[in-house]
Amino acid sequence: MSESNNRRSFLKLTGLAGLGMAAGGLVSCGPAVNILTPPNRGVSRFNMSGYAAPKIETVKIGFIGLGMRGPGAVKRMSYIEGVEIKALCDLRPKQAESAKKLLDGTSHNPKIYSGTENAWKEMIDTEDLDLIYIATPWDLHVPMAVYAMNAGRHTAVEVPAAKTIDECWELVETSEKTKMHCMMLENCCYDFFELLTLNMARQGYFGDIVHGEGAYIHDLVDLNFNKNAFQDMWRLKENIGRNGNLYGTHGLGPICQIMNVNRGDQMDYLTSLSSADFSMGPMAKDLSAKDDFFKPFENADYRGNMNTTMIKTKNGRSIMVQHDVSSPRPYSRIHLVSGTEAIARKWPSEKIGKGHSWLNDQEFKAVEEKYTPEIVKRVGDLAKQVGGHGGMDFMMDWRLIDCLRNGLPLDQDVYDAALWSAITPLSEQSVANRSNSIDVPDFTRGHWKTNAPVDISLTGGGNTNVLYGK
Repeated sequence: MSESNNRRSFLKLTGLAGLGMAAGGLVSCGPAVNILTPPNRGVSRFNMSGYAAPKIETVKIGFIGLGMRGPGAVKRMSYIEGVEIKALCDLRPKQAESAKKLLDGTSHNPKIYSGTENAWKEMIDTEDLDLIYIATPWDLHVPMAVYAMNAGRHTAVEVPAAKTIDECWELVETSEKTKMHCMMLENCCYDFFELLTLNMARQGYFGDIVHGEGAYIHDLVDLNFNKNAFQDMWRLKENIGRNGNLYGTHGLGPICQIMNVNRGDQMDYLTSLSSADFSMGPMAKDLSAKDDFFKPFENADYRGNMNTTMIKTKNGRSIMVQHDVSSPRPYSRIHLVSGTEAIARKWPSEKIGKGHSWLNDQEFKAVEEKYTPEIVKRVGDLAKQVGGHGGMDFMMDWRLIDCLRNGLPLDQDVYDAALWSAITPLSEQSVANRSNSIDVPDFTRGHWKTNAPVDISLTGGGNTNVLYGK
């Protein structure tokens, strides 16, 4: 056993591993070690990666959560062939009724479940549903997804799918037990440049992938402090008492797919660092001086402005993921892919480069024409018409339905939902322990070594029509 591993075992046995900051003096005296090692749990009872559930000719959907994200999903699904929107659920009757009005003039006439905190359970228990689409506050994602899978329903869960490592394992274990899909709705995997670079990577354009970068840099201070934006200010409360990368999947997901994480490579460990808070605390104090509504938020412990998390994979690749939703910066998810032969970067403008130079416009267009994947050729133009963050939301929904109707494995399985979501609590642990490294659990429990990469060729599918304009 190595000196590092010996020391790690010593820390665990003496209880110092759980002391975090208190153990900082001891930890800093020797080699860098992992303070908090999340456990891997047993052996997999069934491998959901690559699993093809039985075909569903008409996918019957029930939606839970019709506030910020849910109504758009309801409308988008109404444009897809082979879908029946059977039920809509929200705690607030007004929200459910408003969502139903979006379906006026369509063939869909869903039943509404609302008015009680357990209305979603009644919907799942009562209706004949194939898919539960969850767009609720983060705390409810896992309880709802687990309940739905245990009831024999596939689940699609907004990001992040889970908030704690235990919740991540609960999703994995439930999906394996029930053989029900649990897809996290990471829409950024279906944006046009991300799909282009994924196909370029599949075709070897970048050579060996060396490094990737992603981010969620989006000034949301005003929105998070808006009394009318999120019920009970839940999104603002998520930024209190949690210091780490709270929303990492938008930047991380596309990079993981390009690197075949969970499918040929796996995350090994991470280290994370946060700045102090320079924005949310001052905003809370300023608002509370003018409005007593904000008094409870005046002296809250807000997360730092910028979090930077670095990840090392088992095959030696590196990933950087950043999170900043409280600085006055232009929007960016970075999306940088660096290989031994080429590089691509999305923000502030889409670029592809080799050597010391970026491709010129003509060269870029030639690459784009050659490597545009089938899904974009099939529904890309219609996706832009239907909308949803420029069309990526629609391509995500269309792809989900097409896979379910054709009995195909999903592009994002439960292991992706768990792993990408786990970066948040793991980054919090690292930040709290002076940015010491933290081991990343292997939710596939070894299957990553043989799991096949994501297939975006539409082989066996692609036959689901779009009803837009009909």
